[in-house]
Amino acid sequence: MFNASLNTSPTSDAQHVLAAYGWHEGWAAEFAPYAAQGLVPGRVVRVDRGQCDVATSTGVVRADTEFVVPRDPMKVVCTGDWVAVDPEGGDPRYARTILPRRTAFVRSTSSKRSEGQVLAANIDHIVICVSLAVELDLGRIERFLALAMSGSTGEALMRTSPDSRESGAQPVVVLTKADLVPDPVTRAHLVQDVETSAPGVPVLTVSATQSDGLDVLAATVAGGTAVLLGQSGAGKSTLANALLGADIMDVQTVRDVDGKGRHTTTTRNLLVMPGGGVLIDTPGLRGVGLWDAGAGVGQVFAEIEELAAECRFQDCAHRSEPGCAVRAAVDSGDLPVRRLESYRKLMRENQRIVAKNDARLRAEMRKEWKRRDAEGRAGMAAKRGRLP
Repeated sequence: MFNASLNTSPTSDAQHVLAAYGWHEGWAAEFAPYAAQGLVPGRVVRVDRGQCDVATSTGVVRADTEFVVPRDPMKVVCTGDWVAVDPEGGDPRYARTILPRRTAFVRSTSSKRSEGQVLAANIDHIVICVSLAVELDLGRIERFLALAMSGSTGEALMRTSPDSRESGAQPVVVLTKADLVPDPVTRAHLVQDVETSAPGVPVLTVSATQSDGLDVLAATVAGGTAVLLGQSGAGKSTLANALLGADIMDVQTVRDVDGKGRHTTTTRNLLVMPGGGVLIDTPGLRGVGLWDAGAGVGQVFAEIEELAAECRFQDCAHRSEPGCAVRAAVDSGDLPVRRLESYRKLMRENQRIVAKNDARLRAEMRKEWKRRDAEGRAGMAAKRGRLP
């Protein structure tokens, strides 16, 4: 990881306040060419309709993004980006360019054009918030983790530490509203279920209203940039207020019947935490589409990938092929059927997303569909032949 100390350039004294937002010598080196042009660095703390709020050495300023509006939606200004903005005196001031992102959390949009959407940039921890007020959806947790573990920014990502995941950001699953599950045995079982679905990922239980578990979470994300992700009603804004030590984010109650509520947070906001580091709170996510997350799916379902390496056939689909180690593990009870079904679902979805932009893969998928269709027809014909 880069040293958090500032570059010793002549501008470092004026920029030291940006250290609270994550500025370090690595970013100073990236920014050097723009400093020579008289531009100033800043971090985007909020984006709204073609403009953004940028934290600079002289405070938060409003900047127009007219000059950084590319055709590629993956490269639009996003909360967490470092940008080069005009010096004081301009009216309006413009963000002139985005520094290369080191990490990002990306999902696919609902667009039929198969586009990616960057939800947060330059992050160190992805905090996946899951409410214990409702029944756990392990499949959704696996989906979030697959995205969190995939480097899908469309740029060359630099890992922030040797232990980083594909995206360069460490995922953490936080089970919120733990006070609603007072029985420690029941709570332990829920944690175990999530740990099984999130191998190698820290799983923390937190009650923001009772300050239970907050110290562990705060220590986990301290010093870096953390983004809170989850559905509406997961308690992200309450958790954000607890970590920030102030009621900054609006909080609304959720329905007891299903644990859902209206979107409390409507924009992605970057805020400085009192214990060090910054926090990005995001609106509740109704849909989380995969975006080139094959590597992430493989990591979330590492045990299936390891079993697949032992299958007799390299292209085993883990259905009815002889010598399938994955099916054998399901039959023996070592691998839950739910895990295999979730793995298949996410792999199919990811292949469809990737295939929309890859003609060769589309052709391979059509060939595979035809092969399976032929096998199905042959199997039905064989069954009919055995009928009296």
